[in-house]
Amino acid sequence: MSLNNLRLSFLASPAPEALSALDELARIYGNVAIEDADVIIALGGDGFMLQTLHQTINSGKRIYGMNCGSVGFLMNDFSIDGMQERIANAIENQFHPLEMTTRNADGSSSVALAINEVYLFRQSYQAAKLRVTIDGHVRLEELICDGLMIATPVGSTAYNLSAHGPILPLEAPLLAMTPVSAFRPRRWRGALLSNKVCVELDILEPNKRPVNAVADNTEVKSVLSVRIAESTVRTARILSDPDHSWSERIIAEQFSY
Repeated sequence: MSLNNLRLSFLASPAPEALSALDELARIYGNVAIEDADVIIALGGDGFMLQTLHQTINSGKRIYGMNCGSVGFLMNDFSIDGMQERIANAIENQFHPLEMTTRNADGSSSVALAINEVYLFRQSYQAAKLRVTIDGHVRLEELICDGLMIATPVGSTAYNLSAHGPILPLEAPLLAMTPVSAFRPRRWRGALLSNKVCVELDILEPNKRPVNAVADNTEVKSVLSVRIAESTVRTARILSDPDHSWSERIIAEQFSY
């Protein structure tokens, strides 16, 4: 398909800047339905990019984001001109989200996907008390903390970094397990795990120390146990400009101060 015939679908966050950009881009390039598009252009910030990726996982659609938000780490720079050329020259990254399966205090269970991270956090003034099992082996019999997250390379520069977790190169087959305010063991600072492992987290004393679990923007209250593993059947596709690739952004982040 020639560049001039590339079918684009433009999506915008509710931000006025993003909505204005959508109107102008659609006027110049047209705006087809998502199901008919070759590429989806997401206009907004990182939150809107995550929302778009969740909506299009396993659709085969490629997502090209342009920053009309406040942070935009996952986005390309905004420009009206040369959309077809930018897309043709873009670098594609494919990745598998984490799948979070919970068993809940009300007897229900739930499944949610995480592109950035799965995060468990205390629900009340009492610190969470967790047992950490990896591939069937108990690694921490008791972890007392405010929270614990398992972050992908995509999400390693988000909340994980703010909690002093490591930045992971996008190509690294790793997950970062990072505690938030670990109290016991006090010196434990987290771990690097293969992205092929299965992590099981059991909530100890759930009535006294209730815990919620979050996969990106999906929150489950009062969980009893959480299983986390990389999905083998779901794929997201994202495009980035070659001079502003995700790999380059992650490397640059490690040398920022």
